[in-house]
Amino acid sequence: MVDHAQQLADRIWQRYDRKQRLIRYAVLLATLMVVVWAVRDIDIFWPWVWDAPNQISALGGRMWPPSADGLNGIIAALIETVHIATLATFLTIFLALPVAYIAAQNTTPNRACLWLGRFILVSSRSVNTIIWALLFVAIFGPGVLAGILAIVFRSIGFIGKLMGEAIEEIDRRPVEAMEATGASKAKVVAYAIVPQVMPAFFAIVILRWDINIRESTVLGLVGAGGIGVILQGAIDTFAWPTVATILMAIIVLVLIGEALTSLLRSKVL
Repeated sequence: MVDHAQQLADRIWQRYDRKQRLIRYAVLLATLMVVVWAVRDIDIFWPWVWDAPNQISALGGRMWPPSADGLNGIIAALIETVHIATLATFLTIFLALPVAYIAAQNTTPNRACLWLGRFILVSSRSVNTIIWALLFVAIFGPGVLAGILAIVFRSIGFIGKLMGEAIEEIDRRPVEAMEATGASKAKVVAYAIVPQVMPAFFAIVILRWDINIRESTVLGLVGAGGIGVILQGAIDTFAWPTVATILMAIIVLVLIGEALTSLLRSKVL
């Protein structure tokens, strides 16, 4: 009895057995090898990496103190940035909802429409907003229109995918009840589907508007309007105090957008 108790006391608890530990070590080793291989293939000039702290310190010194010159133009550009994000989000609603409807398995008319809707959603999300902006700047020229269209084409995939998933998760019983009464397809959508997805719709649109504000701040770097145009000009002319002011203004704008979206979500949901 004493020997058995001593054996239990001498036992060391281990979370994984020998086989599990070997598997974990093998996965860790493989991951490390992949990381080392990836770093070797990336052309990094390491002296610049080691000198980065000095360069950051020097750049910070050139940016301080921020300059108030051109503050009116910065504020006007910020307002334009908000307009780009708001108009793009508004237009996206009308384009993304039909795509979400045909991309949801329980509402799509047929398999061809299902795959068409999903192709649109995947295509939209596969191309970054900056790439869309470059394409539309090449088509329409520099300006706000290119920025709005870039955000619209990127946002369709986001709103359409999440709304399609919300439609697929609805309770089928109200839909079946209305179909049993002979209600038209439009009435089924209006009275059985829409009320169930409205909370998700408002939450998704508010979230996307918040994201669009952040994305619209950099569209000007490729000539698509907004505060990014002034930022690029300040960087090109080495006006670092103005760059600091613009960056601070962008941070304030994003914080205001975050507070506003949090307030809207609390009111809607």
